[in-house]
Amino acid sequence: MTWELTEDVEEFRREADPYLARDAARNTLLLTVSELLRNGSAAAAAGAAPVAPARFGWWRERAGAEVTGAFVQTPPRLPILGPMTPEVASALARALRAAGGPVRGVQGGTEIVRAFAGEWAAGPAESATGLRLFRLGELRPPSPAPEGRARFATDEDVALAVEWVNAFAAEIGEPAGTDHSAATAQRVADGRLLFWEVAGEPVSFAGTSPLVAGQVRVGPVYTPSAHRGHGYAAAATAAISAAAREAGAQEVLLFTDTANPTSNALYERLGYRPLEDFTLLHFADPGPSGANSSPSGD
Repeated sequence: MTWELTEDVEEFRREADPYLARDAARNTLLLTVSELLRNGSAAAAAGAAPVAPARFGWWRERAGAEVTGAFVQTPPRLPILGPMTPEVASALARALRAAGGPVRGVQGGTEIVRAFAGEWAAGPAESATGLRLFRLGELRPPSPAPEGRARFATDEDVALAVEWVNAFAAEIGEPAGTDHSAATAQRVADGRLLFWEVAGEPVSFAGTSPLVAGQVRVGPVYTPSAHRGHGYAAAATAAISAAAREAGAQEVLLFTDTANPTSNALYERLGYRPLEDFTLLHFADPGPSGANSSPSGD
């Protein structure tokens, strides 16, 4: 029973692809991040200039058995855990401690994050964010729809889109210094970001992740404070969700903050259904393996 670790994304995908495909929705982040790295987008996968090589791992109960656990980490971001048992998550904490490198928190299903953190024994958590993964069922656009219309962003919109992505990141508490310019420009170029506009003025926007394994994730969704309270975010979300399906997505997913009942209720009204609760945990003390490593965050 062992974890195999590598910095080779192609080796990871060869070994872990059957596991990732068995539960693609819960593995959505692992699939997206590893696909970005396969396409040479290391900065987009890490959310900043990488501070250490990306690393990956997979778990087998015995030699020749199927893979039943996996993780991806793109420092400075935290390790992202796929579905696994708590015992396997604890074993991963031991494996990463032995391997060294920056581990300042962990992200994944709530139960396995607790198991990882308990094994890591790095002291109390500095912060914990509850996330809920939703899957779109039957799309129900808001009725009546708010004033305005949806339109896809163009090259002329990139500067405004980056400004709004940065504002969104600040509101959700993302550490300062993350550069969203390249990822946002790519979203625009790929037709994965649209604005809701009223009388020609953008008032809200919604984007998606790339199509990987037949699925996309909606996000970010953002409305400047001056335009809130009119239903624009719901309309933008419904429009980008419909566009994703029209572009071939078999599954449309999104994450929400469990501490925000307003957004959770909004997405359920649009036809999204809860799939699983996740936790993003930052350690107050990174523990022995992170003590001499570059600072990291998510």
